[in-house]
Amino acid sequence: MEQPDPTIHQPVRLKIMAALKPLPVDEALEFVRLKAIVGATEGNLGAHITTLEEAGYVAVAKDFVGKRPRTRVSMTPQGRRAFEAYVAYLQEIIGASA
Repeated sequence: MEQPDPTIHQPVRLKIMAALKPLPVDEALEFVRLKAIVGATEGNLGAHITTLEEAGYVAVAKDFVGKRPRTRVSMTPQGRRAFEAYVAYLQEIIGASA
């Protein structure tokens, strides 16, 4: 990889991916929890999640808990590979400069 993945490289999207990566496969974070972790507004977070979803990096599930809507976000296998490649790219840069 000559350049970092521009989809992941944006700071808020990088935080989203970093928050989702430690989760076991097929587990998700609720939007409200992800918002607290990332520190973004609802609109900003929603826009970045949409970008990641369009890239195939995250999946969004919407349902209801009782009468309350719930949105959950999980990392897809493609997203895991992309994030791992992004981290490897950064480690390569760090190793090259050491």
